[in-house]
Amino acid sequence: MKLTLRKYHILSLCIATSIIGCKSNQDSSVANDVNIQNNNNYASLVNTTIGSKGKGVSDTELQFEAGFTFPGAMYPFGMVQFTPTFFAADKGFVVNQLSGAGCPNMGNFPTLPITGNLQNSPNNMKGLNPSSTIKKAVAGFYEAELNNGVIADLTVTKRTGMARFTFSKNDKMGTVLIGSGINANKMSNAKITITGPNSCEGYADGGSFCGSPTGYMIYFIAEFDQDAATSGTWEGNQLHNGATVGKGENSGAFFTFNVSENKPVQYKFAISYVSLANAKENLKAENPDFDFDKTKNETMNVWNSYLSRIEVTGGTNDERTQFYTHLYHSLVHPSIFNDVNGEYIGADNKIYKADGYDYYTALSNWDTYRSQTQLISLLAPKVTSDIVTSHLKFAEHSGGGLPRWVLANFATGIMQGDPSAIVIANAYAFGAQDFNKKQALEIMRRGAEVPGTKTQQVTTRPFLEQYLDKGYIYGGMGASIALEYTSADFAIGQFALQAFQDHTLYKTYKKRAQNWKHLYNSKTTWLNSKFEDGSWKPQGDDWREATYKNYFWMVPYNLTSLIDTIGGKRVAESRLDTLFTKLNATYYQDWFAAGNEPDFQIPWTYNWTGSPYKTQAIVRRILHESYQNTANGLPGNDDLGAMGAWYVFADLGLYPMIPGVGGFSISSPVFSKIKIHLDHDKTLQITGGSNEKTYITALKFDGKDWNNTWISYDELKNGGELSFQLSDQPNKTWGTKTPPPSFDH
Repeated sequence: MKLTLRKYHILSLCIATSIIGCKSNQDSSVANDVNIQNNNNYASLVNTTIGSKGKGVSDTELQFEAGFTFPGAMYPFGMVQFTPTFFAADKGFVVNQLSGAGCPNMGNFPTLPITGNLQNSPNNMKGLNPSSTIKKAVAGFYEAELNNGVIADLTVTKRTGMARFTFSKNDKMGTVLIGSGINANKMSNAKITITGPNSCEGYADGGSFCGSPTGYMIYFIAEFDQDAATSGTWEGNQLHNGATVGKGENSGAFFTFNVSENKPVQYKFAISYVSLANAKENLKAENPDFDFDKTKNETMNVWNSYLSRIEVTGGTNDERTQFYTHLYHSLVHPSIFNDVNGEYIGADNKIYKADGYDYYTALSNWDTYRSQTQLISLLAPKVTSDIVTSHLKFAEHSGGGLPRWVLANFATGIMQGDPSAIVIANAYAFGAQDFNKKQALEIMRRGAEVPGTKTQQVTTRPFLEQYLDKGYIYGGMGASIALEYTSADFAIGQFALQAFQDHTLYKTYKKRAQNWKHLYNSKTTWLNSKFEDGSWKPQGDDWREATYKNYFWMVPYNLTSLIDTIGGKRVAESRLDTLFTKLNATYYQDWFAAGNEPDFQIPWTYNWTGSPYKTQAIVRRILHESYQNTANGLPGNDDLGAMGAWYVFADLGLYPMIPGVGGFSISSPVFSKIKIHLDHDKTLQITGGSNEKTYITALKFDGKDWNNTWISYDELKNGGELSFQLSDQPNKTWGTKTPPPSFDH
């Protein structure tokens, strides 16, 4: 999701590359999905600064070439993100943040160490000049030296965060600020209470997200490993030395320590979206001690467990760093939302208890259904099954419909289409199947068949009446919404077929998916939006975050018919060639936009035009030109792992092209040897890749020739070997004999 935002302040960035060893017991929730495959420290290969700085076309259009990621410490699918933020880095280190989201969000309870005693109220915590040089930023661990000379080390557990603040040897006193009525945007309902010489607790609202109130409350408890010499609170411009309570906007608490003996100040906290009592229980269960290195090493070990599910050999150091960083970004969200006792706040603001599953939030489904859902289904099927269950629970508690985009327990309503139906179908198709399939189909169908179905106050499918009546939509962003609905319809049909062998329902929804044909304007040979009477709107109308030239290809389930409709493969190939003249288009330009989701699948479309060598070439060109191992090395918002997963699949030479269908469109792998550890101890090995050779001249699967640009998940789910033979010269005949799948009436 890409949205215009205001000017921002960003930390200067650098990264060290030293290795940290870690051996400890794994998180028990990981053990179901993940086994460490070897002793490599993949966590240390991650460069969490990638994407944390923008190079946008202007101060108001930073989203076009900015990742909106952040360099701090996170846990796989964890509740806490302990980090300086993309949107308000000058406020210190916050406890929660969406990775790669395109507008200011969350950023609660910012914490900042300063030297000396506090003389004046920090107010909104701006202007304290905490800019820093990053010393290390890897998976699960962040270290930076602030301008004031303080060394800040950060790490996390699943629901807690921990810091070690080392003041300079010349400092006699050091103060830690904790903002309660402060986050990345504007908020008002907050309170913090100092509960002892080394502890505090509080709560705060979530402010807004993309212009709408978030509706969530976050509860917070914090402890230091030593007693403060003095403490107090502030409210706005008023500093209250010795006070124990601070309330309202721009409030917070401070603790001042005697640091003359150069002993670091250790700080830990836990959060909950249910209650203070649960926050306390989370802290006691996950981080009862003050052993920073032990906590850091355990978290890095969990990251190693996840990251080692894909082992790559070959390529350059930068390519390996980028691969594991993008895999890391793919495993940050969705975020666990239930506390250690299982409790979570439902979509109706009531407390529920997850029994036999974990409940997740941070569902950026318009973005992630295209890439990330499939990747985590392969690598963490239990987690992904629980994510689907979380969708079903959200629908149960919110009016019966699926949400599009969820923050905490709030359906934001942003973006369009019916992406959650595709998320569910994709999860099932790629092996994450441990959820209530009957309930899932009922909820998916309700949203697709019953106009007015809502989740909270958000309609699951706006303009559904128009879509059912006419086969197109004339309200809102009609053409782009309708195309999203056709993909969702196809995915629902596939889910009905795969999960229930319901051929009748499959045919019904497959037929509905052909509604894209109502948008075809034979005079222009492009897809076009319509007025209510069926006449054509101006060609540029109704395209969300792209143009008609990008959206034309959003019929991934029936590309053969789309291509035939405009005159065949050569016409389609020429049209694609023109699109790829430029790779970094903005929303308003008629070229390819490497940084935005509507274009994700287009590079593999050449596999349907009989020119797969062009898919191989353009995927490599995108990887080389649009991604770098730098802070501004992303072509667009990472969008909670959507872009990261795209990069991972592009490196593997496999892309999950068709909604609801388990399978991959093939390009050439970057690494000479790849091992993907699937569920049930199955291993898929990919060999013969090269970062220098681009073109496929031959491919074998388990020793047999594979002259096809498509391979199904059923072929790969039990493991095996894909053996590529690559060249620096294109082979224009490989992969052209057997057409990839396409689904018409």
